Amino acid sequence: MRYWTSLLAIAAPLAAQSVTYTRDVAPIFQAKCQQCHRPNDIAPFALDGYEAALDWKGDIKLAVSEGRMPPWKPVAGAGDFRGNFSLTQEEKDKILAWVDLDGPKGEDSDMPAPLPERGEWVLGEPDLVLQMPEPYTPPRGKDMYRCFVLPTGVEETKYVGAYDVLPGDRRSVHHVILFTDTTGEAEKLDAKDPEPGYTCFGGPGTPISATDLFGGNSLGLGGWAPGTRPSHLPDGVGVEMAPKTRVVMQIHYYARSGASPDQTRVGLYYAKSKVEKRLIYLPVLPLDARGNVSLTIPAGANRHVVNTEFLVPLLLGAQVVSVFPHMHLLGTDIKAEIVDTLGRNPRPLVHIDKWDFNWQGPYVFSEPVKLPALNRVRLSCTYDNSAANPRNPNNPLKTVRWGEGTEDEMCLVFLGVTFDRDRLQ
Repeated sequence: MRYWTSLLAIAAPLAAQSVTYTRDVAPIFQAKCQQCHRPNDIAPFALDGYEAALDWKGDIKLAVSEGRMPPWKPVAGAGDFRGNFSLTQEEKDKILAWVDLDGPKGEDSDMPAPLPERGEWVLGEPDLVLQMPEPYTPPRGKDMYRCFVLPTGVEETKYVGAYDVLPGDRRSVHHVILFTDTTGEAEKLDAKDPEPGYTCFGGPGTPISATDLFGGNSLGLGGWAPGTRPSHLPDGVGVEMAPKTRVVMQIHYYARSGASPDQTRVGLYYAKSKVEKRLIYLPVLPLDARGNVSLTIPAGANRHVVNTEFLVPLLLGAQVVSVFPHMHLLGTDIKAEIVDTLGRNPRPLVHIDKWDFNWQGPYVFSEPVKLPALNRVRLSCTYDNSAANPRNPNNPLKTVRWGEGTEDEMCLVFLGVTFDRDRLQ
């Protein structure tokens, strides 16, 4: 036994000494890092070659050893998602060993082929690119919700399988929601406002009927927040976009310092296979007995928990395709799960135990999760409204309630669902 223990102790350092960039590290960076660490994207530097990796190896070691990068937020085992770019322990060990060896390059013949050039869009060139008609400069130091009407020019029904958002000024764009409008009301609202777009706190101001909601042509295409990485919906699923649809892009601006002109763009990717199910987005959020949104976080509370439930109506069984949790700066933990009619047998949807507003977005399940009628979706949000929270924007501390401002809070999860009874011919 002592012989084998000694042999293993010798073998481990020898294995570490063989780690090279071209053979071991470059494939990891390609698979887990380069979707953000590429030119002109969200990351502060590109990891597209050996020299760049060598220059930043100290920062890489610190971020990987502390678990800050890559910023995959869902807790392992609480939802099985496509595109999981978290590092395995073996991948972490290889990267750290490579840095500790002072970054050996290795043989050029071991270098993997570079990823296909995708330009500025992570998923490649979109089928349709929509842009604000003219730049808009938001006010400094205050929240502004502004809607911009983007005609699609589509003359026949299309199904969107993916979307991406490229903010013009990342410093001031807090988040984006993409609504759809076929009534022309958004253009009327735009025409009444002399500035680009129109003010739209609370929503785009366009009508949504029950027929729209359950027909799959309601809340629109989805949303974007800092850290969002685009992904395709499963084959056979798409968001319906009717002829002559206008995309109404609601942007929440908050410019802490000097604001720059913003001209955000949206890229739409049409579904490549026949769509059999229409995706819609259902929000789960805390409501009081009268159906009004209700959220109060006391000043000084360092672990305030808010719980809420959504009951799936009779005959409206569904499949959950994606989940998009959302809180603001006081959030620390958010968890969603499905329980049966009696409140038992919990099945996880998503759990983020180290919430970071700068890294959020939708997560698409590897396989849709069944959401039967009369089951419940439970949502739990935890907040730190104390002075010990470095992200707390309020000084002096104050009671924080539900609101659309950066200094307000939310407890929200959008479920991207398909209804079992909805089947396209």
